[in-house]
Amino acid sequence: MMITKQTTIAVRRMKRRRRMYHHETIENITSFLPQIKIFESLPAEILYDIAQSVTRSNTYTLSKDAIFQTPSNERNGLFFVISGKLRFYKTNSAGKQHTVCILSEGGIFGEVDTFSLGARGTYVETMEDSIVFWIPTEQFEPLLSRHSELSLRFLAKMSKRLREQDELIEKLVFRDLRGKVLYFLNRLSNKFSTEKDGYRKIDIPLTHQELADMIGATREAVSLTLKELSNEGILVTGRRTIMIHTEKARKELA
Repeated sequence: MMITKQTTIAVRRMKRRRRMYHHETIENITSFLPQIKIFESLPAEILYDIAQSVTRSNTYTLSKDAIFQTPSNERNGLFFVISGKLRFYKTNSAGKQHTVCILSEGGIFGEVDTFSLGARGTYVETMEDSIVFWIPTEQFEPLLSRHSELSLRFLAKMSKRLREQDELIEKLVFRDLRGKVLYFLNRLSNKFSTEKDGYRKIDIPLTHQELADMIGATREAVSLTLKELSNEGILVTGRRTIMIHTEKARKELA
C-alpha cells in the first residue's frame, strides 16, 4: 500500500491532537484535585505530592456502559472520578444485580493495603462517558506515611462509606418493593438532582429496566410500582426522567 504525503501529514496531525488532548486532560486533573472534597484545604505541599502521580498512564478515558472492573479482575490502588458517573454492583447466583453505590465527579474508590473504599467484589460500570484518575498502591501508601492529615481524612471517608453501604443494604433487604423503589430514588435524588416546585428531578436518565437492575427486581414489577407512586403524586415520570415529591417521599420513608 502506497503512503502518500497527504496521509503522512494527516497522521502527524492526528498524533499531535492526541498528545494535546492527553496534556489538557492531565492539566485538568491536576487543577481539579483541590476541588475533590477529601483534598479541600490541604496544604500546598500535600497537593503537590499528589499531583506528581498524575500521568497519562494513570488516566482512563471511558465510554458509556464500559465495564471498568469485575470481581474476577479487581483493580488495586485508589481511583478518583474526574468526570462522569460510575455504578458499583454485585450479582447473586441467579444473575440479579444489586447496586452498591453510584459515584459522580469527585467520587473516590479503590483498595490499598491500609484501607478499602468499597470496590472489592463488585462490578464497576460507567453510566456515561467518564474520566478516572488512578494512584497505584505503591505510590499512595508513601503519601499516607508522609502526611498524617491525609491518613485521617481517608479513615473518616472509609467509615462514612461503610455506614452508607450498610444502610443501603438494610433498606433494600428488609423493605417491600414499593419501599425499595422509593428509598433508592430518594437516595439518588439527594445526591444527583435539581429541585423545583417541591420536586427533585433526578439527574440520571433511567429506564425501568435500569432501575430494576439497580435494586434487584423485575422490570414488570418496578413499572407497576412506579405507576402506583405516580398515581399518588409521589413521583412524576417521563421518558427516562423521574421527579420525586420531596415532602411526600419524606413522610412515607419516615
